[in-house]
Amino acid sequence: MKRWYVDDVMTREVVTVAPGMGYKDIADLLVRRSVSAVPVVDADRHVLGVVSEADLLAKLEYADRVPRHLLATRRLRSGRQKAAGDTAGELMTAPAVTIRPTETVTGAARLMEAARIKRMPVVDEQDRLVGIVSRRDLVRLYTRPDDEVGQAVADGVLRSLWIDPALLRIRVRAGVVTMSGQLDRRSLAEIVVAFTKATPGVVDVVDELTYDFDDTGATSSGWYHAHPFSAEREQLEPH
Repeated sequence: MKRWYVDDVMTREVVTVAPGMGYKDIADLLVRRSVSAVPVVDADRHVLGVVSEADLLAKLEYADRVPRHLLATRRLRSGRQKAAGDTAGELMTAPAVTIRPTETVTGAARLMEAARIKRMPVVDEQDRLVGIVSRRDLVRLYTRPDDEVGQAVADGVLRSLWIDPALLRIRVRAGVVTMSGQLDRRSLAEIVVAFTKATPGVVDVVDELTYDFDDTGATSSGWYHAHPFSAEREQLEPH
């Protein structure tokens, strides 16, 4: 099955700022380029941090708050520090959450969700900026034409499992893949469905596959081992 990586979807021409860029220039840049955040880089394109709209809004958020240093929580102190910042180096969130271009798009989605960020710098082995990936880049995978998704399932899933695509019927409508036809084993049918669901652009899978033999009961009740795509099974002794 073909796997999609950050390198396949990332934007290579990245809008960046230097640590000394001023607040107003950063705000102008975000609005003009219609981006929610920009990486802060040094002369060698190492990512020092990220300045986002949220970082800039700290100045507005804390504008009318009366300082209470003794009662301030860590979050409030951090917010006030950003509110007092005037340059990218003072405003940025650091260290930045970054990702390698060799990471899968699934891994990128999980990392962005866990970090609650919308854009993520992509760095090479020397931690130099090579691109940026956004939630929109990942969502764009679901705009693939239906015929392209169907071809991806035939080539990337079925052929990778040594299944002749002519044996099955694949219909795609609005990203939903309906699969019908007969395979020899239930375990293989389940693998086909699982791999199809993991194909970029697939919204859901309607499973209408049938099979000649239900081999999943033997797998769960005994001590068996086999290549997942082989009909042969080798019985193992329990540890």
